[in-house]
Amino acid sequence: MDNSPINPEPQAGAGSREGAERQAPPETFNISSLMTRVAGRTPGRTAVNNRRGPDCLGRTRITYAELDRDSDVLGAALAAGPLRPGDRVVVMAPPGPDFFVTIFGLFKAGLVPVMVDPGMGLKKMLSCLAEGQAAGLVGVKLAHLASLILPRYFVGLKYRLTIGRPLFWGGDSLAALLAKGDRGPEGALPAPTLASDTAAVLYTSGATGPAKGTIYTHSMFRAQVGLIGGAFEMRDGGVDLSTFPLFSLFTSALGLTAVIPNMNPVKPGSADPRKLTQTIVEEKCTSVFASPALLSRLAVYLKENDVKLELLDRVISAGAPIKPQIAVDFAAALAPGGRLWTPYGATEGMPLTSIEAAEIAEVRGMTEQGFGVCLGRPLPGHKMAVIAITDNQLDSFSAKSILPMGEVGEIVASGPVVAEKYFQRPRETEMSRVTGPDKAFWRRMGDLGWQDAQGRVWFCGRKSQRVVAEKAVFYTVSCEAIFNNHPRVRRSALVGVGPAGGATPAMIIEPKSRLNKKQWAAMVEELKTLGRSNPRTRAIDCFLPHRNFPVDIRHNAKINREKLARWAAARLRKQDFI
Repeated sequence: MDNSPINPEPQAGAGSREGAERQAPPETFNISSLMTRVAGRTPGRTAVNNRRGPDCLGRTRITYAELDRDSDVLGAALAAGPLRPGDRVVVMAPPGPDFFVTIFGLFKAGLVPVMVDPGMGLKKMLSCLAEGQAAGLVGVKLAHLASLILPRYFVGLKYRLTIGRPLFWGGDSLAALLAKGDRGPEGALPAPTLASDTAAVLYTSGATGPAKGTIYTHSMFRAQVGLIGGAFEMRDGGVDLSTFPLFSLFTSALGLTAVIPNMNPVKPGSADPRKLTQTIVEEKCTSVFASPALLSRLAVYLKENDVKLELLDRVISAGAPIKPQIAVDFAAALAPGGRLWTPYGATEGMPLTSIEAAEIAEVRGMTEQGFGVCLGRPLPGHKMAVIAITDNQLDSFSAKSILPMGEVGEIVASGPVVAEKYFQRPRETEMSRVTGPDKAFWRRMGDLGWQDAQGRVWFCGRKSQRVVAEKAVFYTVSCEAIFNNHPRVRRSALVGVGPAGGATPAMIIEPKSRLNKKQWAAMVEELKTLGRSNPRTRAIDCFLPHRNFPVDIRHNAKINREKLARWAAARLRKQDFI
């Protein structure tokens, strides 16, 4: 087993004085080369193990040699077709070998995959597809049918590749192309893309605003591979339970086996923990990537059934803050020496920080008292700062603009995994960009938090979701933690009713069980008492019950507070509190 970590972004050498005076030529790099390197080293190792079912050629497992060969075949066919390097191609493929082959085939051809989460809802998805202006579509039959029924969202489409048998819409079949086995002229692949070229357009989930296409370069992907491999000790030869399709692509660049569980990737929060545990044991998984919603279900199941995962020693949970108790419970079920990390980031930059379960447990008391969620320290090569909150465009900030330790402000970040642009959204791009005191590009993350004396960053909530009342500002995550301490509260959500500057803070409660009016009234009095015990929540005296919070599609963990705010406003107008 090769335990060497993948090398992150190469560092610039000192060079000669003459060389320093001349600008270095642009670097040629294609992210698919990392997977090809693994295939050359361990061709017989399983790259993808799909427990959801067979791929277009009837396989449930493919080796690295097969993944490299099939993506070569697809890349060669695409390079010879009507598409040109740099063209965008919408990918609507389920998790499994077909998905891996498709993505790496597109990379090798110099094409740009456009990834739109189908679970974000039809309206948002169609808006993203229209914005993407793709020249090609790779997907299942339903995706092609949708493009014919709703052609205005697929303007400019000139190539179709069907995962399955194409019907009347024509185009190519992935199975037929792979069966031909033509890898094209030797040395033609991968396309000689520049490290700075666009590699993919990945759309945000749209959980806290419009879904936006984030531009990923080949260099940014390489930096992510290096950072994930190093920070989380994801070593060549491991077996990863891949519950999130996009993250599972990193396993192929890192030399792991990606095990695709038999679950609905759009609804991770409803996955069967018994079946997932069975998969982890049967496939001898050494690592897991899971959203907090999924990890929560697993943690409860493992604790209630006293199950230990003897080989699992690496867990990464991302997408939303994880409850301290869940982190502690799941970490207790890992192999001896096993580690659980929860990184911080977003589609626009991931991972930026990381914190382990042991440290989460150490600061748990602060989280429960409203100080926020500790995100850990910035990862190597990345810088983070907290500056004054503003909703306006900000061109730059100076060292003097950085807030003192302990003061809540807006989080900004800089580093090789931080995306610089959105696709076709110049206004949002400019609003997110800011030049730091080092004259480098920094991104405004849209999150609020503070830094402590140990250099750790704390998260207090989304900037757009803060409640600005007449005399105070309330931060969602900080305030909700106070009420989550109540034994009958499953979770809570702070929203503002009314315009900013005069909004009324309303705390929406999702009880653990159904309550009648009398029980709810008694609980409200207990919540008010709890709130008055903390200065952050002392002024909150409006409480509303809700049966089931709306959450994001991608991770089933981020609460849709915007939707809840509209719901709360309607309830308050009707004075309907139960």
